[in-house]
Amino acid sequence: MSVSEKPSLTILMGAPRGFCAGVVRAIEIVELALERYGAPVYVRHEIVHNRYVVEDLERKGAIFIEELDELPDGDRPVIFSAHGVPKSVPAAARQRNLFYLDATCPLVSKVHMEAERHHERGLQIVMIGHAGHPEVIGTMGQLPEGAIILVETPEEAESFEPRDSSKLAYITQTTLSVDDTREIVEILHRRFPNIVGPHKADICYATTNRQEVVKEMAPRCDMLLVVGAPNSSNSQRLVEVAKKSGCARSMLVQRAHEIDWSKVGGVRTLGITAGASAPEVLVEEVVAAFRERFEVALETIETRKENVSFKLPRELRQAAAQ
Repeated sequence: MSVSEKPSLTILMGAPRGFCAGVVRAIEIVELALERYGAPVYVRHEIVHNRYVVEDLERKGAIFIEELDELPDGDRPVIFSAHGVPKSVPAAARQRNLFYLDATCPLVSKVHMEAERHHERGLQIVMIGHAGHPEVIGTMGQLPEGAIILVETPEEAESFEPRDSSKLAYITQTTLSVDDTREIVEILHRRFPNIVGPHKADICYATTNRQEVVKEMAPRCDMLLVVGAPNSSNSQRLVEVAKKSGCARSMLVQRAHEIDWSKVGGVRTLGITAGASAPEVLVEEVVAAFRERFEVALETIETRKENVSFKLPRELRQAAAQ
């Protein structure tokens, strides 16, 4: 097919998109640990929810494990993922005299600290989040069992019965849909006017910003693709936000080869964005796949600039400076 025969396609590129500061920090921790301590370096769970990133780190010498009991005795470092871990995990590492580095996103750590402060004040805590997500497991594992009650839906927020409605606080998973969370928070405030919330919203800046640009793009798109992994909460939420914002043909893709070209018929304006754990190289791969089939005109839709960065663990700062 010659260039002149290709159908025209406008691609709206969401900005900001892709890696957030917490993901950049987590990947850098693994890479610097490999530089400083040599391979192998062990990582408990996927460092971030993206197979491309995980496989790239595996090639460099990282070994991913699910639990610490898979870790052989010795002096090899183990790294905890960006999603955070229950307190029992570093406790078990200390018991075995393991050297560990914590790659928990500082914004997740902020939620952990909030939960501890509420607990010290004698408040029962409601966590808005998704059961089974590593971040939720890690946050609920900061306190004794039963101290945090998980609420996933508006219906659960309506039916939840606290021990004492005057001693109640809430926290949220950082990667949720801003709008869905707002609905649950409004229900909790209506039912329990004295409920204590976070000083600053728990949903992270990157999640909020990526959802914001999707809301801007979606009404203009015939189709919108979110580059991200199926187990990435923030990527799944971007698909949901796109659909609610006016683009019914919105879907998640991990790699260009997953695109179902039979569903692209009739698309004249395509939106592309990426979840916070998806590297830009995968976005470029998707754009290249469309260039093979269409005469592409790119347009960037930018709703705000991001300039956030987080400090590395003290043990690695020196290595990073060299």
